[in-house]
Amino acid sequence: MEKHICTPVTQEVTKELKAGDYVYLTGTIYTARDAAHKRLAGCLERGEALPFDIRDAVIYYMGPSPARDGQVIGSAGPTTASRMDKYTPELLDLGLKGMIGKGKRSREVKEAVIRNKAVYFAAAGGAGALISKCVKKSETICYDDLGTEAVRRLEVENFPMAVVIDSEGNDLYETAAEAYRRNQK
Repeated sequence: MEKHICTPVTQEVTKELKAGDYVYLTGTIYTARDAAHKRLAGCLERGEALPFDIRDAVIYYMGPSPARDGQVIGSAGPTTASRMDKYTPELLDLGLKGMIGKGKRSREVKEAVIRNKAVYFAAAGGAGALISKCVKKSETICYDDLGTEAVRRLEVENFPMAVVIDSEGNDLYETAAEAYRRNQK
């Protein structure tokens, strides 16, 4: 099913999304990869506030390439989500509702997705140049010293992705693999 949603992504939104749905997202999302996640975890360990409001937010696991003249952002493809798995459950418990990346997630992340009625989306790997056309504004909001791994606030319009793990724990990677195996018999 094809759905159009806007941020903030609340529990009312996530409960309507099912693994396999094609989703077009419009609104504000944040970028963060490994180094930024490590710093976010450090903030939490020290009892400090995060540098942006995580409640009902979406984090895109992406480090963009430099923008060319006249562009908002360079290539903006997803990175492998499992690299953030050790940090993700705590962020979900604080109210994060969506993550965008590529690849499978750990059992602990799946459990946290279910517990917090969140969702994991996949963006098409290798389509960074096309995805960048959905980015209307990009602003570094913290950790500028990390370069491409700095946290950015992006304004996106009709950002294309698919629901991989829905709020009930249904996992598209597992169900698609099982359907493929059944069709091979």
